[in-house]
Amino acid sequence: MMTILTYILGAIAIYLILCLIVYFTQERFIFHPERLPDDFKYQYEYPFEEINIEPEPNAVINGLHFRLPRSKGVVFYFKGNSRSVKGWGKFARDFLGKGYDFFMIDYRGFGKSRGIRTEQSIYDDCEIAYEHLKSYYPEEQIIVYGRSIGSGFATRTASLYKPLKLILDSPYYSFIDQAKRFIPFLPVKWLLKYHIRTDLFMPKVKCPVYVLHGTKDRLIPFTAGKRLANIAKDGTIIPIEDAHHNNLPRFAAYHDHLYAILHDKDERSYIHNMGIKASYDK
Repeated sequence: MMTILTYILGAIAIYLILCLIVYFTQERFIFHPERLPDDFKYQYEYPFEEINIEPEPNAVINGLHFRLPRSKGVVFYFKGNSRSVKGWGKFARDFLGKGYDFFMIDYRGFGKSRGIRTEQSIYDDCEIAYEHLKSYYPEEQIIVYGRSIGSGFATRTASLYKPLKLILDSPYYSFIDQAKRFIPFLPVKWLLKYHIRTDLFMPKVKCPVYVLHGTKDRLIPFTAGKRLANIAKDGTIIPIEDAHHNNLPRFAAYHDHLYAILHDKDERSYIHNMGIKASYDK
């Protein structure tokens, strides 16, 4: 009897230790920032402006604003969970080449952005950055784009404003849902400091939503993107056949669809004509 009790108490102790490890080390797994010195000089082949916004004392939002002489509007790009805008700035060409200005910020602790990072502080910074963009563009010229972890921040921001369109690249249904895939035996709802309930933000988005997702994405499955598109008021799921999580821009289909979305082409007709499998059923 004592032996059984000992095993039970031991199992409970191990479980509690695992919970503590997840709680106190989760930021190392969620975020992989690249920190840059304040005097770092960005260099790109396209004209750009470095921006610094101070949301509060001892906090700075650093970002890049690429601008064309006669653009159709701007894409506010919410990046993924690694590196800094130094490396992500290369994606500007995918949108500049299609006639759109490009705007991106680093989350706190990334690049030259400073301040205490929490889920709420990121939300607040995204709103402040969007308001910054509104001083340059009317909302009917602002397109919000969210990549991977940035898809949740992008969706929340779009739900609070009236951008022209919301484009999501390899999004999760909710961050809690994503975490449960990897640690289903732990109470992630109570352990996670970041919930990012994209599933709750999406129904509040008023603009058209386009979800680009690789069919062979092992990190965030294609079904997550499809579920999101299905709960949007005007959602379209666009599969990129054979693409994984980090290589969508390597596929010609990605650029073809992106061009169609940015230039108000009939995306459903385009997919039908290309013979690509897609689902629009709610």
